[in-house]
Amino acid sequence: MNSSSTDDRPRQLRVCAFESRLEQEMRSLLERQGFVATVAPSMREVPLERNPQALEFAAELLAGKIDTVILFTGVGARTLLQVVETRYDRDEFLAALQNCGLVVRGPKPAIVLREWKISGARQVPEPNTWHDILTLLDRELPVAGRRVAVQEHGQPNPEFYAALEQRGASVLAVPVYRWELPDDTRPLEEAVRQTIAGGFDVLVFTSAQQLQHVLQIADRLGLRQEWLTAARRCVVASIGPTASEALIAAGLTVDIQPEHPKMGHLVQAVVQRAAAGLAGKE
Repeated sequence: MNSSSTDDRPRQLRVCAFESRLEQEMRSLLERQGFVATVAPSMREVPLERNPQALEFAAELLAGKIDTVILFTGVGARTLLQVVETRYDRDEFLAALQNCGLVVRGPKPAIVLREWKISGARQVPEPNTWHDILTLLDRELPVAGRRVAVQEHGQPNPEFYAALEQRGASVLAVPVYRWELPDDTRPLEEAVRQTIAGGFDVLVFTSAQQLQHVLQIADRLGLRQEWLTAARRCVVASIGPTASEALIAAGLTVDIQPEHPKMGHLVQAVVQRAAAGLAGKE
């Protein structure tokens, strides 16, 4: 008979993630690893119904005035084409896209281009930050004197645009959707309260915007400082450098960041390092 009791078993760590688009996948990944998982969706993508910037981009591209196009996200690329098709011929637009210098931030927009039968795009290596985009451009596709269109991913990136302009580029920002809070914010509100009550051991962020929305909800509840104080007692896991920058700017310590900025790698890093990280905070 085994003399050890169930009290000797390590306590299951309580993990709160703020993933939205892949909420169920995140929950499944965490639960399969034995965590007590809470997923509080923090964002929704809202396509821009009236998008003069996207149509301006299409007009310039068809006129041969765009030299380089940078696609940040797959869903953004698809949404961009949907907007353009309301006014311009799809095949003509895709042919014009093929004829300019194309840069994709990661694998998802690359998949979209393959579906569109567009080849030759340069893919930014991991961790796929805007700094990595600049490195690729400097090495392979200098932008001095060129018109560069940037498909945004939810919010403008003025630092990136300024860096392009410092290199002599003329920048056209192309917004295709914006981030808003979920229609139902009650799970996010409850996650803020539970963090303050000590209900979580690990907080998991898969984008910088998730933190902004958590703080927005905390502000709405009058609990911003209380949430930040409680979050500092948790292990904070970030999917990559962009999210980490936002967390650090808010005064939090990033305890876990995976080598590859992917959700599965992030969960594995939490498995490997969360318990030790939590012990270091006690």
